[in-house]
Amino acid sequence: MKTTLFTIVFGVFLISCNTKPENQVKKSEQQTEEVGTQKNNLPKSLEKVLEAHGGLERYKTQNTISFTLPKPDNPELHFIDLKHRKDRIETPKYDLGFDGENVWTIAKEEAFSGNPEFYHNLMFYFFNMPFVLADKGIIYSHTNDLIVNEKIYPGIAIQFKDGVGASSKDQYYLHYDPKTYKMEWLGYTVTYRTGEVSDKVSWIHYKEWANVNDFLLPKAISWHKTEGGNIQEERNTVVFESITISDAKKPNSFYKKPNEGIFWVKPE
Repeated sequence: MKTTLFTIVFGVFLISCNTKPENQVKKSEQQTEEVGTQKNNLPKSLEKVLEAHGGLERYKTQNTISFTLPKPDNPELHFIDLKHRKDRIETPKYDLGFDGENVWTIAKEEAFSGNPEFYHNLMFYFFNMPFVLADKGIIYSHTNDLIVNEKIYPGIAIQFKDGVGASSKDQYYLHYDPKTYKMEWLGYTVTYRTGEVSDKVSWIHYKEWANVNDFLLPKAISWHKTEGGNIQEERNTVVFESITISDAKKPNSFYKKPNEGIFWVKPE
C-alpha cells in the first residue's frame, strides 16, 4: 500500500484549535504496542479494529472507492484509486484531480478557489479510516484510554518515521469500542510545517458507519470542541453519501487531466 500523505491533509483542515485532553499520555510515556501477525507487523488491537471494519486483506483486493459530499450549493462526487492513490472530484462548478504525479483543475461555472494540492485527497483520508492507518512508514505505540460521557475507549498512538509525509512529527490517536472494536474517535495534532511538535489535539467522532459490501465505512463524522481537557459538543459534521467500494478499476485516462483542464502550479 502506498505510503500515506495524510500528514499533509489534516494540517490544512481548519479545525485544529483544541487542547490536548488530560487522558492522553505524552510521547515519552507511550509504550510500544504488542505486534500482531508477522505478515503485516500491526498491533493486535489494530488488527482487530481492521477486521471489525471488513478486514485488511480483503480491503487490499479493492481498487476503487467513491462517495458524495452533499453540499447544497456544489455537491462533490469523489473517486479514488486505492492502489495508486489517484483521485478525481466532480462538481457542477469545477472538477479537480490527481493523476499520480500532478494535480489538475477544470473550471466549469467557476474556478476552484482553494488549494487543489491539499484539497484533492483531503476528505478521502478522513473517509479511509481506519484502513489508512495500516499504510507503510507508521510507528504504533500505546496511549491512555479516552473517556467520553463515562465510556472508556482504548486507543493506539500513531506516529510516522522520519521523512514520511510532509509533517512526520504529527501524531494521531485511534480509539475504539472495546466490545465491537469499531473505530469511535480519532485525535490528531499538526505541526503546520513549523517542525515543532504540537500538544493541541483535535477530535473527530466517527459516529455513524455504513455497511457497504461488508465493509464498515464512515457515513458521518463530527469534529468536537474541547474544554479543560474534556471533549464537549459537536462543532461541525461531514456526511458521506452514495458510498461505493469495488475491485473494479477505472482506466488511467479517468484520472488524467482533460484537454480543457490546467495543471496546478505551486506559487513561488
